[in-house]
Amino acid sequence: MSGTQMLLVGIALGALLGAVATWLVMRERARTQGDASAQLLRLADERHERDAARRDAAEQEREAELQRTLAPITATLAHLERSLARSEAARVEAEGALRAHLGELGRRAQSLENGTAALTSALRAPTARGRWGEVQLRRIVEAAGMLEHVDFSEQAAGARADGEKGQRPDLVVRLAGERTLVVDAKAPMDAYLDAIEEQDPSRARTRRTAHARALRHHVDQISAKAYWKALGDTPEFTVLFVPSDGVLAAALESAPDLLEHAFARDVVIASPATLMALLRTVAHTWRTESLNRDAREVLEAGRELHHRLGVFTAHLGKVGRSLDSSVAAFNEAVGSLQSRVLVTARRFEDLGLAGTAVDEIEQLTRRARTLEDGEIADLADPRRSELGRGGRAAG
Repeated sequence: MSGTQMLLVGIALGALLGAVATWLVMRERARTQGDASAQLLRLADERHERDAARRDAAEQEREAELQRTLAPITATLAHLERSLARSEAARVEAEGALRAHLGELGRRAQSLENGTAALTSALRAPTARGRWGEVQLRRIVEAAGMLEHVDFSEQAAGARADGEKGQRPDLVVRLAGERTLVVDAKAPMDAYLDAIEEQDPSRARTRRTAHARALRHHVDQISAKAYWKALGDTPEFTVLFVPSDGVLAAALESAPDLLEHAFARDVVIASPATLMALLRTVAHTWRTESLNRDAREVLEAGRELHHRLGVFTAHLGKVGRSLDSSVAAFNEAVGSLQSRVLVTARRFEDLGLAGTAVDEIEQLTRRARTLEDGEIADLADPRRSELGRGGRAAG
């Protein structure tokens, strides 16, 4: 083999050995790098696991802290939820009760409306109005303490001022001193009810004016009857009773001079409150009259007792004087006994001829107190006694 060939072979072997060495080095380096990479991967995995564990622990700690922080809020929200539930239940119950009450109120309002309509219709009937006025009058009289057929009488018949019969006032109240007070009930309601139901103000005012005219007409009618002339000794006026304060107020609103018009015609318009005050005053006068009558009876009884006491003291004085005479006679007898009889009797005792001694008898020293003739006369005549006391006081 030539040298060239040997050189080429050597170069080839060297190249081959270099390539093998390079491959071995590269493989070792690759293995080393693989181990390092694996170690780095393990380290990275461990760090990731540690970081994940720390994150999990921190997350759990934050969650626990959040739970601790939110626990009062959660409890409050739960309490609020229960309160809202109870409030909602109460609201539903109250709403149901309110609906029931509203329904009942609606039914009552309807019933009241029907009753009001029926009452309005009844009050438009003259007979019903008159009966209503009489019932109101009776209640007021009873409430005032004026008992039926004692201090008042209903529907008393009397003669008219012109001599004709047939007047029947609704009430005649007997006053103290055998005087009487006439009360006549009137209830003009048609124009008044029309004014209440009227929606237009001008027409309602016209209805109230008509109502005032109707009440004025009743005043003129009662004035013409002149009950006070037919019933004898009685105040010279008649009470016109209107059974509702509103009825009278509506008339006075349209006719302010209505009361003066009635006074000028000897008529007094009275509402329930005014009539109650008037009848209470009458009842008070009856009570005062009864007290005065009782006081007069007590005075008469006292005078009679005083007179009888004077007669009794006169007799008692005679008894005292008789007792004094008896005491004087007794004392004289005792004196005679002591001076004339017992002296001789004691001689027997001195001689020892008597078994027991004779008791001493004392004279009476007390005398009956006698009334002077002047005192007896004073008891029999109280006026003389008062004069005597006045004279002694002046002296």
